[in-house]
Amino acid sequence: MSKTPAPRKPKFALRLILMLLATLLVFGGVFAVKAIIGAQTNKFFDNMPQPAAAVSAYVATTERWSDDSEAVGTFVAVNGTDVTTEAGGVVRAIEFEAGQPVRAGEVLVRLNTDNELATLKSLETSAKLAKVQAERWQQLGKDKLVSLDEVQQRVAASASAQAQADAQRALIAQKTIRAPFSGELGIRRINLGQFVNPGDPIVSLQQLDPIYLDFSLPEQQMDKLKPGTTIRATVDALPGQVFEGRVTAVEPRVDPNTRNFTAQATVDNPDGLLRPGAFAHVGFATGGEREVVVIPQTAVSFNPYGNAVFVISKTARKEGETDMQGNPLTGDKFIVTQRFIKTGATRGDLIAVTEGLKPGDQVATSGLLKLRNDAEVTINNKIQPTADAKPEAENR
Repeated sequence: MSKTPAPRKPKFALRLILMLLATLLVFGGVFAVKAIIGAQTNKFFDNMPQPAAAVSAYVATTERWSDDSEAVGTFVAVNGTDVTTEAGGVVRAIEFEAGQPVRAGEVLVRLNTDNELATLKSLETSAKLAKVQAERWQQLGKDKLVSLDEVQQRVAASASAQAQADAQRALIAQKTIRAPFSGELGIRRINLGQFVNPGDPIVSLQQLDPIYLDFSLPEQQMDKLKPGTTIRATVDALPGQVFEGRVTAVEPRVDPNTRNFTAQATVDNPDGLLRPGAFAHVGFATGGEREVVVIPQTAVSFNPYGNAVFVISKTARKEGETDMQGNPLTGDKFIVTQRFIKTGATRGDLIAVTEGLKPGDQVATSGLLKLRNDAEVTINNKIQPTADAKPEAENR
């Protein structure tokens, strides 16, 4: 009986190839499954509906605004100075109280004049003697007893002596310091017995009624502001009070550094409430009223390349839209579209839109940072930014 031959073992190279093929099939299957899962995941997120952003809304309206302009200014005294002395001396008497009103010409301070008065007596005596001698020589000249030249010398000597006495009298008058104009005094800066040099400040003196208000405007408004224009001024220290005045001077020169020009108004200040150096808000009308489209300033995205708003519109949902849980959505939805606009003047919380919006357009006024074109929104006006042309701070 013949033997069956034993099976031959596969060669080593064949076994290696089979192992590589098996490995490729396994890893290929893993990567294929991973790719399919990733594609499905991306498809899910790409088609997943974005949640609607909650915003507040405002409907653009029309209002009648006058062509008013605003500026900031500073009150300046019509007359204001630090009272000083022309002649130095020791303070002998102080005849004013700090902070009191004074009238022009009232004595404020007297300096010591004992030496000057003694010198004046001597000069007056010399002047009298020179005058008597001049009169005597004039009589002798008429009688032709002395020459005309000698007479003229005596007359000149008399006039010179009198001039020296007048100069001494003026020096004494300078040592009595008087108020140069009516106004209100400040805090005194001298004491009894103190030596005061010429030019040293003694006390501040300010004329408060009326008072000037200086303010600056851009050069584009130079043709709109004329002398006689009525202005309204408010100060932070006196809330709720409005002071009226009239423009009395317009600077004809434009500052080349700021491109602004300065105007000055005169404001009545009978109660002295307005003080020199105080800051003021200035408003004035430059023309008639006109209709403008207004929205809150919070609705505007101010950008270097242009100002924009998000306009809210209602649109029908597409068939098959679902929410985050996959539930079908029906009915209308609100979406926002970014629109560039041109803006004009502002009034409190409101801003005028000159181009890009029409009355009735609804714009988003809050939550602008999370919006994009065609984003869905929900409107919640329970809390929304203020939109007042004349906002006032609440006392808390």
